[in-house]
Amino acid sequence: MMEPQDVPGESAQELGAIPEAGVIGRIIDRGGLVFAAGIVLSMAVLINEVVLRYLFNAPTIWAHETTIFLCGVAFIYGGLYCTARDRHIRVVLIYDALPPGARRAFDVVISLICAASSAMFAFAAWVMVQRAAFRPDGSFRLERSGSAWDPVYPGLVKVFLLAVLAVMAVQFLVLAVNYARGGTSRGANGKGDR
Repeated sequence: MMEPQDVPGESAQELGAIPEAGVIGRIIDRGGLVFAAGIVLSMAVLINEVVLRYLFNAPTIWAHETTIFLCGVAFIYGGLYCTARDRHIRVVLIYDALPPGARRAFDVVISLICAASSAMFAFAAWVMVQRAAFRPDGSFRLERSGSAWDPVYPGLVKVFLLAVLAVMAVQFLVLAVNYARGGTSRGANGKGDR
């Protein structure tokens, strides 16, 4: 197994959540293993489906919806994971030309804008969850797929999206506070300048 210092172009610090992400970032980073395992599990489910369908002529009714669900929640979690690791896509044309102090100010402003955006998306997800998780009389019942198997995956995905967006808003606020306190700004090479 490769040690962090053995990975070309990566330092040990870059292999996990950035320090500015705080405790919540470290928790998010560790949670990524669960969703990575979900991707592997979805592959196993699809291999099982292929074997059952083409070798034994006994297809399942659950394989496709299960793999879509597992990959969907992994994709949703991926946004939060990238936030904690500071690996999201950004246009750095102006950012890389700035001195470290200005980069830190940009980091604070960008994090606050992202927190507000995440919070607004979380509110939109809450509106969606109200329809997907509650009946008109207020009782709890998750939306179902309507297929022959009819799992509650659509409702679960919407609830999970709401939770991830709410945590993402908090993570961006933590980042903004830590950047404002003087957290490390990243340079053109992605490494800290201080």
